[in-house]
Amino acid sequence: MDVGGVGYRVSVTGPLLARAGEQGDEVRLHIHTHVREDAIVLYGFATAEERRCFEALLGAHGVGPSLAMAALSVLTPSDLVRAVLEEDLGVLCQVPGVGRKTAARLVIDLRSRLELPAQDEGRVPGSSGSEANARSEARAALVELGYGPDEIRGALDAAPSEGSVEDLLRHALRELAGAR
Repeated sequence: MDVGGVGYRVSVTGPLLARAGEQGDEVRLHIHTHVREDAIVLYGFATAEERRCFEALLGAHGVGPSLAMAALSVLTPSDLVRAVLEEDLGVLCQVPGVGRKTAARLVIDLRSRLELPAQDEGRVPGSSGSEANARSEARAALVELGYGPDEIRGALDAAPSEGSVEDLLRHALRELAGAR
């Protein structure tokens, strides 16, 4: 990619490359700069939403840039969000290198990292809507306090299945304080 006379190597997904046009055509990309000990790598995306999904995937346990790019080559951001909301492991298993165990872990990790519709976030199978909302609000509060997905999941799993947001938070914070 040429930007003001300076050449950059930018990694993009296959679908984006197919849509980019001919060499010399103007292209607008949303860039993620990935800094490693031995390299600085640029990843380009057609939309800010794709970049946010890429960054959410990078934050998931065991997912590096190659797997995140592979996921976005197969799934659109809306497909990824839908798969996480519906816990559709089959859709996630379409990504090369993702088996059922990795797909299940992705669903758990991405619940707190992706911008999910509030009514579905934190849904617990078999739970009522208000109970799921209380868990969702408690999860969001714990994310804002800086806790990671694994800590949050462990603390909320130990919490009673029913209760207000305040009760769930109180229990989760006690659980988290005892774990540290």
